[in-house]
Amino acid sequence: MEIRLAGIVNDSIVDGTGIRMTVFVQGCEHNCKGCHNPQTHDLNGGYMADTDDILEKALKNPLLEGLTFSGGEPFLQPLPLCDLAKKAHEKGFNIFCYTGFLYEDILKDENKKALLEQVDYLIDGPFIEAQKSLLLNFRGSKNQRIINVKKSLEAGEVITENFDTEEI
Repeated sequence: MEIRLAGIVNDSIVDGTGIRMTVFVQGCEHNCKGCHNPQTHDLNGGYMADTDDILEKALKNPLLEGLTFSGGEPFLQPLPLCDLAKKAHEKGFNIFCYTGFLYEDILKDENKKALLEQVDYLIDGPFIEAQKSLLLNFRGSKNQRIINVKKSLEAGEVITENFDTEEI
């Protein structure tokens, strides 16, 4: 399946637990002030890639624990990422995903929900520059939550995880 990408980082240690392949999708409409990746906002930028080629690339790295979807906004391209996530799970990878949307709003859209159901951990909410903290693992601002998606879907409420270092 085709997807518009900004780029791929083959061995990230900052976008989720363990060593990860981070897939940066192209296109975002949130335009958060102070965004870490403003070059990914243009909906027509980047380049086209095939999800099977991305998975093949991931399989060549025996150290990878999982894939992380970042951007840009992954939930603007939910169907190709859903395809990639399903196939990655079949190969034993876990999935982290960043979004400027809120978990509760994602549940209201069937295509976005299909992707959500393939995600293990969701980092949700817009980046808010005034709440930026370098002490947060896997998040940019304090309003963002790390959601255990499987537990949340089963419980019918948001279940968060804490991967943060202690504040000094």
